[in-house]
Amino acid sequence: MSMFWLRVASFLVAVCVLVAIHEYGHFWVARRLGFKVLRFSVGFGRPLWKRVGRIDDTEFVLAAVPLGGYVKMLDEREGPVAAHELHRAFNRRPHWQRIAVLLAGPAFNFMFAIVVLTGLLMVEGSIEVRALLGPVAPQSRAGLAGVRAGDEIVSVNGKPVTGQRDVWVDLLDEVSTTQPLSLGLRDASGQLRLARIDTGSASERRALSEPAAVLSGLGLQFKEPDIPALIGSVEARGPAARAGLRPGDVVLSINGEPVHNFQQLVTQVNAHPDESIALRYVRAGQESTVRILTVGDAEGGKRLGRIHLSPPRSVPWPPEMLRHVDLGPGGALQGALQETWTMTAFQARMMWRMVFGAVSVKNLGGALTIAELAGDSAAAGPSAFLHFLVMISLALGFLNLLPIPILDGGQIVMQAIEWLKGSPLSERAQATGQQLGIALVLLLLGVALFNDISRQFG
Repeated sequence: MSMFWLRVASFLVAVCVLVAIHEYGHFWVARRLGFKVLRFSVGFGRPLWKRVGRIDDTEFVLAAVPLGGYVKMLDEREGPVAAHELHRAFNRRPHWQRIAVLLAGPAFNFMFAIVVLTGLLMVEGSIEVRALLGPVAPQSRAGLAGVRAGDEIVSVNGKPVTGQRDVWVDLLDEVSTTQPLSLGLRDASGQLRLARIDTGSASERRALSEPAAVLSGLGLQFKEPDIPALIGSVEARGPAARAGLRPGDVVLSINGEPVHNFQQLVTQVNAHPDESIALRYVRAGQESTVRILTVGDAEGGKRLGRIHLSPPRSVPWPPEMLRHVDLGPGGALQGALQETWTMTAFQARMMWRMVFGAVSVKNLGGALTIAELAGDSAAAGPSAFLHFLVMISLALGFLNLLPIPILDGGQIVMQAIEWLKGSPLSERAQATGQQLGIALVLLLLGVALFNDISRQFG
């Protein structure tokens, strides 16, 4: 299967699974509290598959547009309701029950993430890649602060970190504030020291918060395992494929310059955007040379050459770069709960700061970004894809709790106002709220789509 179709298939599986879980939360709680459910739909638009259930004749639908879903309940605001069923209509149920039904969708997304994470931690244990640093440019922000290649980051602004992922999250968290940035470092001899890094003005810090910019913007890069210059996959109809390269080929040189590992291959190709390069490789013991016309991609204000091939997917980290801890059921559950809380709180902080301009809106991603992540994680194996589902499930649960009228969070706010007020909101207030909610969601989707397109075309 080509990477394009793998991304499409993985995206559809991820969306359908997570939407079904979210809507099942609404459905399950509504049924148990006595609401009458008319339809349970995964997707919008024309039904592709439909079945009528035995209880309440509820319709279960799989629809044509798999970008969401809904649970439709009996409600006087949407049409006449028979007298004997009035007590089961959404608008007639106690407010606490309505709020419980609305909360159930996001709650099921969080519970799904906790269950999957607990299982992964029980099977795999806790695995962290040490935050060892590779080359540091002397004139970069980190270089000027005294950070050197071979250092290991052990804390960010006094907060201990256990691996690369913690460093990335904490750096992004800290550069989006006005606080100074300090890194706790341990050198190869085990000596500890503190490096204070100048993050610049508010606009410079906002630029550091852009996707994938925080490390490179500070002049940091993690040490990577030595990946051989072995081709793992070749993108169909890309420059490498058109030149006849195949998975399993080993690159020997580019323009006569020896290539000893995949990092050198990338560096040399990057240096020749939109140019013809001579690539020498070996296949089944036979050496050959081909000319490849690279394509140029914009990244970080520079134009970099690409030939659209990838290294082998399973390149093991050296044992000395890993921290692995086996976990039992209790430890796995505790780790899953901690991870769920940490990531959800991080999303909330980033969204709040984005609203006030401290974090770049370029971090908003849409369907294209999700599809890319889905395909890449599926290609990396079942464990990576499950971790991806956890990440998207947490994002789906959090976003649905935002106080935007057409989302669960906005509906909860409106129900709480009605409860305190002692009477329903006026039709005008409800219509205004719906229109405002639609406008905000369309704005978010528009920004996300623009970011997706910008990433695709530089």
